[in-house]
Amino acid sequence: MTFAELGLSKKSLAALEREGFEAPTPIQSQAIPPALLGKDVVGSAATGTGKTLAFVLPILERLEGKHGTRALILAPTRELALQIHEQVERFRHGHHLRSAVVIGGVGMGPQRHAFEKGSEIIVATPGRLNDHLDSGSARLDQIEILVLDEADRMLDMGFLPQLRRILKHVPRARQSLLFSATMAGEVADFAREHLRDPVRVEVTRSGTTSERALQQVFLIGQEEKIALLLALLEQDQLSTLVFTRTKRRADRVARSLLRSGHQVAVIHADRSQGQRRAALEGFRSGQHRVLVATDIAARGIDVAEIGHVVNFDLPHVPEDYVHRIGRTARMEASGRASSFAAPEEHELLRGIEKFTRKTVERAKVPREHEAFQDEVKRRAEMPPPPRQAPHHRSRPARHGRPQQQHHQSQKQPAQKLGTWKPRRRH
Repeated sequence: MTFAELGLSKKSLAALEREGFEAPTPIQSQAIPPALLGKDVVGSAATGTGKTLAFVLPILERLEGKHGTRALILAPTRELALQIHEQVERFRHGHHLRSAVVIGGVGMGPQRHAFEKGSEIIVATPGRLNDHLDSGSARLDQIEILVLDEADRMLDMGFLPQLRRILKHVPRARQSLLFSATMAGEVADFAREHLRDPVRVEVTRSGTTSERALQQVFLIGQEEKIALLLALLEQDQLSTLVFTRTKRRADRVARSLLRSGHQVAVIHADRSQGQRRAALEGFRSGQHRVLVATDIAARGIDVAEIGHVVNFDLPHVPEDYVHRIGRTARMEASGRASSFAAPEEHELLRGIEKFTRKTVERAKVPREHEAFQDEVKRRAEMPPPPRQAPHHRSRPARHGRPQQQHHQSQKQPAQKLGTWKPRRRH
């Protein structure tokens, strides 16, 4: 099928040709026609299959010639919101529509101005949009099209109360498009409650991982994970995205890679919006070969060719595994996904394999590799951490008062009630 067969206008077809898009992906070919007709759509497809254009193009087509805030696109993370906004900006020219991104981590002033001038398309994260609703700077009473992208992630992150508040400000007579890489029970319940007789588009079953991503898992101890990562990085020059479970762990892994001479950037929730944007741009441009991230980046990185995704820590939620490795092998490209599983993570591995209905190949740990041995040797030669002197705390006295206060009260006993007399003035 071609884009011309989907019912798109000549403007959109010219823009697609200009941007180098030759043929629609399966999710685009199935979701765009009903969306152009104004129908509600529930779309399920693996990450990296072109879901963004599946709703951006119909929005631009249906809103042409209209003014005021007419379309609202909600995304779970700042990075994903920025990614969607970039796609809107790429294709909106010629449709005479304005767009704005409303996310946290930046000033609210320009965002207020975007609402005041009536930008037709708003791409937002739920938290910051609620801030504008609370302050009265945002009005959503003219919304005709509502998009919830990565709906499962929004619900996993606890945004349901905020989504319900937003929906109270949006007209009930609207078109709703819900897209998700997985279609869990909570997402299905949300769709039944808030969408009207939606057209269901499921390109891949929930939990399906990219067939072009070569998946492997290394069974290894926690203390050897850094050595293994260094050895894998020495085997090729692929751009590499490393996922850790916590922010502190991400920083620690990045420091180890920097010490070994790798160009590294870090992205997690404690980094400012400017730092996160710079890290993504550096990774996208090739300035940084390695990007270390927490799951905040699992669905918000739009990099054309990520050669290798490494799960330094296995995620607690199996769906996050699908999203993580979906960062490689995007748009029919090939890629590699490596996971490190310490003994305490083997149960998580079994959960992932059950969810994806696929056994991940066990790979041999390259302990003979020079980089692996050098890191193990370095760790062995590290001086033990200094022993901290035991911290003596006073034994609490009765009624929870510190012992020191108890002694003071014994030295200076309080006077009995009724014995105090005012000193006579002379």
